[in-house]
Amino acid sequence: MDIYPCGSKPSRHGPADSFTGIVWQEPIIEAPAPALLRAALVRFEPGARTHWHTHPLGQTLFVVSGAGRVQTSGGPVREIKGGDVVWIPPNEKHWHGAAPTTTMVHVAMQEALDGKHVTWMEPVTDEQYKTAP
Repeated sequence: MDIYPCGSKPSRHGPADSFTGIVWQEPIIEAPAPALLRAALVRFEPGARTHWHTHPLGQTLFVVSGAGRVQTSGGPVREIKGGDVVWIPPNEKHWHGAAPTTTMVHVAMQEALDGKHVTWMEPVTDEQYKTAP
């Protein structure tokens, strides 16, 4: 058993090649093999969001607080809020982030396939983001 004391894993700024706006990631776990799980607490400032991306084994989001948006390619922009759980199936192109005027915090959980958790793609345009849910 391992216990990771609070603050033992530093926060990291979401990189510009994966996020638009100000995003902070708080690592929860990147489980050692043979486990496949990776999880992080992600804090989005108003208007901040991920780029389009996929996960080989899918992704679960648990919205801790605030209000946000999520969209799958070709689908409508949908509103999410504290307490909501979102399941994104394997290889489904999607993005998620905060609403325009509020922050959003979620726990993102995904598993690796052959060591890979995510494939990052192009940024979500302002036009795509601003589509009213």
